[in-house]
Amino acid sequence: MNTSPAVSAPVVRPRPVLPRPLRRAGSALSVPSLLSVLPIVAVVVLLGLPVTPGSAATPADAASGLVVLCAVVQTVRGARRPLPRTAAVVFGLPVVGVAVAAAGALTTSDALGGLARYLQVFVLVPVAVLLLVRDRRGARLVLWSLVGLALWQGAIGVHQNLTGTGALYQGADIRAVGTFGPSDVMGMATVVASGVVVATGLALGTRARRLGAPPPEGWGRVVAAGCALALLVPLALSFSRGAWIATAFACGVQLLLAGVRRAAKVFAAAVAAAVVLVGGLGVGAAVLEERLTSITQVADAPDQSVVDRYTMWAAAADMWRGQPLTGVGLKAFPAHRDGHASLALSSGSDTAGAGQSFRRQPLLSPHNMYLLILSEQGLLGLVTVAGSWFALLVCALRRLRRSGRQVRDCALPACGLLLWQLVNFLYADIGGPSTTLAAICFGLAAWWALARDAATAPTTKPGSR
Repeated sequence: MNTSPAVSAPVVRPRPVLPRPLRRAGSALSVPSLLSVLPIVAVVVLLGLPVTPGSAATPADAASGLVVLCAVVQTVRGARRPLPRTAAVVFGLPVVGVAVAAAGALTTSDALGGLARYLQVFVLVPVAVLLLVRDRRGARLVLWSLVGLALWQGAIGVHQNLTGTGALYQGADIRAVGTFGPSDVMGMATVVASGVVVATGLALGTRARRLGAPPPEGWGRVVAAGCALALLVPLALSFSRGAWIATAFACGVQLLLAGVRRAAKVFAAAVAAAVVLVGGLGVGAAVLEERLTSITQVADAPDQSVVDRYTMWAAAADMWRGQPLTGVGLKAFPAHRDGHASLALSSGSDTAGAGQSFRRQPLLSPHNMYLLILSEQGLLGLVTVAGSWFALLVCALRRLRRSGRQVRDCALPACGLLLWQLVNFLYADIGGPSTTLAAICFGLAAWWALARDAATAPTTKPGSR
């Protein structure tokens, strides 16, 4: 008889399973994707606050520093390589060009101030957004926050136009400027135009995956399309010709990327809505017509704003011819302007209304970002700074072409925002409280174009594991 003791099987205790948001990623606890983008959403929310006239910094600028800090902390805790190699090259190029131009600035304050602003808008905040936006859920939250900001600013702008409490335009306080005031007439136009582009991309992005798909997906597209149409009204009342052109171009490209047949249908609907608003209801028809025709009036009795713009463009080109490689230095355009501009340039533009008294605003930039870089930073700055933008655009469009239709709900808005910025830079430059929004738009485009594949992988098909 076998009297040896029985060998008991080892007791296997199940390992505690942490909730998904707290599972370890590397050596640090991972943060849920929606919580990760809350600092970015906070910047967007702060852009809806009234702007103090004459203030050099805004709450949104301060919050953008918090976004950078959060990205640094998350990267350190994650103990991983922060950026892909392509992203490091794309965002390293502007640092070189801006640093060389800062060395040629007239004063130390100009050098430090210009360097900080360029790095904030084109390097630090975009990289932080790239790191904090971790998947499509986080990207959609940021995109819808941009639409919400546009609706808020647009509603204020429409009220200003209807009640005559907006900024001064042709002797009447009817220009919609939102909370940005008459000193930054492009602020509301930038916000509303970005909302139109994002809403259009969200509406075109994802088709229903199957017959009988969950209602929220279809309703989201309907709501986005309604927001895009509603935002056309405050965009028109902003009287910003550059924003009109950039929005039409960006939305048109989005429509073509989504399909020619859908583009024809949406274009027909937009034309019908414009006919009803302007022709049928007479919403600012005469003023809008005058503003549209002034775009092409360069030699035949143009208005003074057109004369000033082309005069400053010529002055910027003349500055570059004098210093072709490195330019005249960061923030040096105002100091060299009078020595290169013709007598056709006026002393400034009249601003008033929207709660502010009359003042003469000096013309301190050429209102063309490419010419501003060319004049202040030369060919070196244009190749490194503007070259990084177009490299980002190429990467974004190439990834869009290779991606499936499941991820286009985020891809189309991201590419549209980048296209809008690059076209709008033909008629505007950085400056004012809305500049922080441009940094976020570059960051969203960078997330789509340069993030690792896992960040933008399509969602799992229904019924599959």
